[in-house]
Amino acid sequence: MENKTVIGFIGSGNMAYALIKGLIDDGFDANNINVSDPNTELLDKRKSELGVSTYSDNLSLLMHSDVVVFAVKPQVLSAVCHELKNKVNPSQLFVSIVAGIKSKDINRWLGGNFSLVRAMPNTPALFQSGVTGLYANELVTKEQKKSANLLLSSVGECFWVNEENLIDAITAISGSGPAYFFLLMQSMKQAAMSLGLDEKTAESLSIQTSLGASIMATNSGKDPKTLRAEVTSLKGTTQAAIEAFQDQNFEGIVAAATRAAYDRARELSKELGDID
Repeated sequence: MENKTVIGFIGSGNMAYALIKGLIDDGFDANNINVSDPNTELLDKRKSELGVSTYSDNLSLLMHSDVVVFAVKPQVLSAVCHELKNKVNPSQLFVSIVAGIKSKDINRWLGGNFSLVRAMPNTPALFQSGVTGLYANELVTKEQKKSANLLLSSVGECFWVNEENLIDAITAISGSGPAYFFLLMQSMKQAAMSLGLDEKTAESLSIQTSLGASIMATNSGKDPKTLRAEVTSLKGTTQAAIEAFQDQNFEGIVAAATRAAYDRARELSKELGDID
């Protein structure tokens, strides 16, 4: 994406902030970033801390942007799109980071069929450690796809899928996934305290152990199954713990949880898409 490309963000919440900061940290010119938001106090804050251009209304932002990023709550996206209806330049690219709403519904609300990329970033993007799943509709050009990739890669790794329904699978794994690990950390902390460790030590141990395991999985070049086997000594403490997990059907619990998230993502897509 060339630095002269103007990117507009409709919505200036945490994820928009993460993306804007990631772009600027990567060398993108803040003068070519526009932001609109009904919260004028937050808008002024973004202008002050990031040096971006701000707009009080979405239509003005649309008129001055090459790429438009929807970064609003799912429940308000329909109203935002209707405000822009029939005002879109066919050369513009839309990127939606709004959870659960399909590209066909966004285009229906915009009043046409436009180049649109759906993206599902996760919350570690706030620390430039995110994972984003992306899907491009049939009108997105190679250059536009490259622009979307550069935008989202500013906050972490990007993975493209060729079928839009796979975004729901990504939602179940990486979109909701951080909460699964937070739950595990919380459970490890509670278990450590029950064994006699103080709360501060128990919390630090659970967090740092999770971080270390993630770094090993990232940098070792080995898959998680191999790494797990390598740290599980025969008849040792780790084997005892793993067997206790498996006695409680740990793998089945994970499968059921991710399936529940996947099914709910599909339900939300239908519910939110029915809005007119």
